[in-house]
Amino acid sequence: MQTPGNWRKSSYSGPGDGDSCVEIADSPARISVRDSKDPAAGVLGFAPGAFAVFVRSLKERHPGAS
Repeated sequence: MQTPGNWRKSSYSGPGDGDSCVEIADSPARISVRDSKDPAAGVLGFAPGAFAVFVRSLKERHPGAS
């Protein structure tokens, strides 16, 4: 799998929290997720539909999170 070049952090990552979050990169075929503190450690890859299910399940488990 080729590493994407369009990594971005959540808009919720502000000063102080900016180094403790995940980054995502997307393409039409894949959503990639990595740890911003250690980007070389590895990447999780999801098909777009699977990523939507993953995010929805996180929101259900943590209702206050966005």
